[in-house]
Amino acid sequence: MGRILEGKSVLVTGAGGGIGAAASLVLGEAGAKLTLSDVAEDQGEQAAAAVRDAGGEAVFVKADLGSEQDIESLVASAVETYGRLDGAFNNAGVEQRNKPLDALSLEEWELAIRIDLTAVFLCIKHQVPAMLKSGGGAIVNTASSLGQVGLAGAGEYVAAKHGVIGLTRAAGADFGPQGVRVNAILPGITRTPMIARLSEDPQLSAIFDKLRSRHSMDRFGEPDEIGQAVKWMLSDEASFVNGAAIAVDGGYLSI
Repeated sequence: MGRILEGKSVLVTGAGGGIGAAASLVLGEAGAKLTLSDVAEDQGEQAAAAVRDAGGEAVFVKADLGSEQDIESLVASAVETYGRLDGAFNNAGVEQRNKPLDALSLEEWELAIRIDLTAVFLCIKHQVPAMLKSGGGAIVNTASSLGQVGLAGAGEYVAAKHGVIGLTRAAGADFGPQGVRVNAILPGITRTPMIARLSEDPQLSAIFDKLRSRHSMDRFGEPDEIGQAVKWMLSDEASFVNGAAIAVDGGYLSI
């Protein structure tokens, strides 16, 4: 597909993590001008440097997505840097606590909902007006295969990701007629540093062996495979895709 994002200004949240960093490289190679964000400054700066080292264009802006003010400033920074905003990959999130619901504190529940769902709403809220000023755009939200099914010990995460899918469909209905497409990507288990850490935990290894068997391709995904799908969804080649929840999960939801 080559440089299908040539010249487009694209914002990526959670860019310091596994999927976010890999997707940023993919988007940069496709010609996007990137504003990368993360609450972890070192990792975010490293992701931006990796894009530049590969010949792409990227700046890093630290932002806490628990703050609407930070989100508003982040969008404004992307517009100030590149003169417009054409796309966004709302990818930032927190992992599940691996606790049953009756062991989950209210603070743990509220953190997951705040970062995994409410922050997506706030990103869309501020990204759409910026995109409309330059004629439209495309947004991709990271949901999860767990946005359509359940998993023990992940109630707060499952609830938030189900919400992201509903929010995506509603936003697509709101803004598709105005030229802003809003879609969600549903990764299966992806071999990020977080997953590597959890899967190597002796208390969790049996769970991850079972999860691997749930993927009909009998493996977990690679972060750049998710990035390739995001690239297409942000591009004009996906011009008739709106309000969709697209699984990139190695068949997790098919079994």
